[in-house]
Amino acid sequence: MDVCLSSTQQSGSLGGGLRTPGGWLEADKKGTLQEDGSRGPPRGSNKEEPSLHSLQTFVPTNYSSYTQENYLYAGKEIIIQESIECYGAVVWPGATALCQYLEEHTEELNLQDAKVLEIGAGPGLVSIVASILGAQVTATDLPDVLGNLQYNLLRNTLKCTAHLPEVKELVWGEDLEQNFPKSTFYYDYVLASDVVYDHYFLDKLLTTMVYLCQPGTVLLWANKFRFSTDYKFLSKFKETFETTLLAEFPESSVKLFKGTLKWE
Repeated sequence: MDVCLSSTQQSGSLGGGLRTPGGWLEADKKGTLQEDGSRGPPRGSNKEEPSLHSLQTFVPTNYSSYTQENYLYAGKEIIIQESIECYGAVVWPGATALCQYLEEHTEELNLQDAKVLEIGAGPGLVSIVASILGAQVTATDLPDVLGNLQYNLLRNTLKCTAHLPEVKELVWGEDLEQNFPKSTFYYDYVLASDVVYDHYFLDKLLTTMVYLCQPGTVLLWANKFRFSTDYKFLSKFKETFETTLLAEFPESSVKLFKGTLKWE
């Protein structure tokens, strides 16, 4: 079983600045923090290699408590920092269902070097699994969760994956052409898990899904169905996308759909 950074290393040397906004930036001023807890350039090298801290660009939200959860996908142990203080800092059932599907259908999906964007990445589990499976991942979410998202992505993919995931802000339905121009950005897969629940942004979510999908793009959407609004969204989704039910997970009430945009 492979793991990029052990939980012992992470909770000790790498986790020191998490509860203080700007903690990572302060750590970087003191020198690059290595995986063994030392600072400065790697031993035996005259050139400083990228570290988790030096690559971190988003400052974490100052939640009062964090927990660490361990997952095993694609042969690797994945350590996720979560906080129950924010919906976007918790791994939801749809995410684990989607991860299971990704690892069990690697040949069919062929994620190697595929361009993948995740909508509502939260703490990043799905994006991490896609990265481990070889994809070029862009993980997106609202501004307040990007710090924790990027932290989890880096700690689980740095020096372990062919492509280091990118983190970008994405507010559903806003500034899409400005931030993701179709002339520049194309995605083989758009991934989404548990983005549909009882909130007021479902129309903007659907608009965002439609915008990000071009001819050839496959959207994989996993969701736990809790409310009548979830099924109303599914009906609208089917009007816009050619929809296939790929899998059901009765123990968690999660359904996984494949969607390709209907073209007139």
